[in-house]
Amino acid sequence: MAALRTPPSIDAFGPGGFRVDGTWRPGSLLILQDAPRDWRPRGLAEVTVDDIQAVLAAPRGAVEFLLLGVGPRPGPPPRVVREALQARRLGLEFMTTEAAARLHNVLASQGRLFATALIAL
Repeated sequence: MAALRTPPSIDAFGPGGFRVDGTWRPGSLLILQDAPRDWRPRGLAEVTVDDIQAVLAAPRGAVEFLLLGVGPRPGPPPRVVREALQARRLGLEFMTTEAAARLHNVLASQGRLFATALIAL
């Protein structure tokens, strides 16, 4: 029987990065299948389909939606990004980075299948 993985917790966020499970991670952040990794975009307008390629390539059933923290002001990601997620039948929830960082922990505690992408403030 496979061991259950504990989803990483976003402990804090601030100018320039996030503390994930006690470790400071500078820059934007992608958490996919419980693995935090660096993420390229520094602003919402910079988000491309290439930036979410790992989410799009995740095995069927591993991810139901992308939780996207878009920075300090709410707004939708570029249309091409929304269309790529829709084509893969993945949902999208976008909000400020602050709100998304907080929601990540709630969703993770519920065992939801999602990816989190957060643009650093």
